[in-house]
Amino acid sequence: MIADPAPLLLAAGALPVAGIALLIDRLFGYPGGLQAWIGHPVEWMGALIRWLESRLNTGNTRKAKGLLALALTLLVTAALTLPLTLFLRGRDGGWLAEALLASTLLSQKSLEDHVRAVADALRHSLEAGRAAVSHIIGRDAGALDESGVSKGALESLSENMSDGALAPLFWLLVAGLPGAALYKAINTADSMIGYKSNRYRAFGWASARADDLVNLVPSRATGWLIALAAALSSGPSARGAVGAMARDARAHASPNAGWPEAAMAGALGLRLGGPRSYGGARTDLPWMGNGRENLTREDIGDGLRLYNTGLNIATALVAAACIVMWFA
Repeated sequence: MIADPAPLLLAAGALPVAGIALLIDRLFGYPGGLQAWIGHPVEWMGALIRWLESRLNTGNTRKAKGLLALALTLLVTAALTLPLTLFLRGRDGGWLAEALLASTLLSQKSLEDHVRAVADALRHSLEAGRAAVSHIIGRDAGALDESGVSKGALESLSENMSDGALAPLFWLLVAGLPGAALYKAINTADSMIGYKSNRYRAFGWASARADDLVNLVPSRATGWLIALAAALSSGPSARGAVGAMARDARAHASPNAGWPEAAMAGALGLRLGGPRSYGGARTDLPWMGNGRENLTREDIGDGLRLYNTGLNIATALVAAACIVMWFA
């Protein structure tokens, strides 16, 4: 029997869970052997979304069917994570197990590893850099020069600092393991079906709008965290980050991605965004930042240092909140 009903409130006890989850993911990430054996939670979500899309994305009323697909995905996610969380909250040390599970929904180390792999590959050859960056960007990578490869890596780093690391953390703090899992389900659905192509324009509408909504706060918080990290770093410009956000963030095609991307560009004195090619078709996107346009692999390293400083700040804030809660 649970003596204290507070653990049943999903936000109650989320701070220590979040703190431990951050450390686990930062230090170890998701074990490659485990992923090869049972896959990754995001892959499981993706399999469900793919199955629903193959059966529902036909005929008329595709927008309603897409909403149904999203609702079913969220229902399954909640049905698995909510009872499990309540069970763990009622057991001694259960918060450690919850933190371990929650760490699988963060991607701090994975993102850093993938972006660093691009910089390392560029040391060997441009072709190797193109191959490495193709794993983390959706645009055509085959014709990119070193600047284009470096730009793609930094754009992915800045956007996924929000989507992959800080947004799941935000929802973990708000609603524990179920909150982080529901966020990842929405974000995964958006990444799979939230496109404006003929196939997905109607069916993916609900997923795209839901993703916009759940990222409103985290994306802006990420931009300001990058600015704070710049203020505490030697070289990057906090003023440049804030100025770029104020000037450019709202011009981005996404209501959210522009905030961390503009902050990263402004902090490093670069220009991100701009024209690119998808499936052989040129797409003109707004520029983020007004600095140097020709990037090098060294800029990726600068971005990673800023990224890690930002994560250190976030971890310190969560740790400080845990200490305050402990002694309150």
